[in-house]
Amino acid sequence: MWRRCLVSGTVLWLAAAAPASAFMAYVSNEKGNTVSVIDTDSWTVTKTIKVGQRPRGIEFSRDGKFVMVAVGDDDTIQVIDAKKQEVVDTLPSGPDPELFAQDAAGKVMYVANENDNTVTVIDLEKRARIGDVQVGVEPEGMTISPDGKILINTSETTNMAHFIDTSTRQIVANVLVDARPRFAEFKHDGSELWVSSEIGGTVSIIDPVKHVVTGKVTFSIPGLRSEAIQPVGIGMTKDDKTAFVALGPANRVAVVDAVSHKVTKYLLVGQRVWHMAFTPDEKYLLVTNGVSNDVSVIDVAAQKVTKTIQVGELPWGVTIAPQ
Repeated sequence: MWRRCLVSGTVLWLAAAAPASAFMAYVSNEKGNTVSVIDTDSWTVTKTIKVGQRPRGIEFSRDGKFVMVAVGDDDTIQVIDAKKQEVVDTLPSGPDPELFAQDAAGKVMYVANENDNTVTVIDLEKRARIGDVQVGVEPEGMTISPDGKILINTSETTNMAHFIDTSTRQIVANVLVDARPRFAEFKHDGSELWVSSEIGGTVSIIDPVKHVVTGKVTFSIPGLRSEAIQPVGIGMTKDDKTAFVALGPANRVAVVDAVSHKVTKYLLVGQRVWHMAFTPDEKYLLVTNGVSNDVSVIDVAAQKVTKTIQVGELPWGVTIAPQ
């Protein structure tokens, strides 16, 4: 939009300031077989999209045009057009896809298939399955190193983080962690890999060069049994100074000093907190609460919960449109 302005008798045409666009968050509802769309200006659900059976892993394409969601019981990845907000395509995967990761260019996707112990490699431009990597039992967690050279997969039953060379698609190292690893996250500078172990109750800190566990984040909440503290999702701030860890049925998100690896605070959220995503400006962190069927909004700077948004049944994953 343009407006006319008269300055010293001269007509100037100036671009009118457009209102800031809201970030759109997409939440996969595992039992509801839907994806909830949240407007982060109004903090309301603006649409509910029907998808396949048992949606879990969910992520925007690198260009922000599509949302991809793993529908485990349909053995496929469904593609949602972010503008139309409807399913427009599917991508091939193995049986029971759960989490996935994309390369930085958005050309290749790697999918953890829980039921056949493989990672499927998908060419996103051709929308074709181009390979598989055999990994441990019940693969789930997926992430790529900042330099794009190493893919990480965690296997829940084998209790390992597998280091996969993205050029050869061969496993180059296996690192044993605590029981039932669910999620993996690199620091942005690539110096550390964090792996959450749901049953072990810890987050292992791994040296990605030496392939050894160098430390662990542990948790203790007064009044809760240790078995109730089950780390799952991890979110790391861009400056690599603060990490947030979802603690499952403990109904809390731990705030962790990412340098000392010590917990500094626990935030009470909804019931059985699973996964999380930052808004691109990193002002807010959205976390999914499976049993209470809602999303908690955390003010990152203040480190406090500011809102709760009701979504579908058993919310699992969340992704937010890139800028």
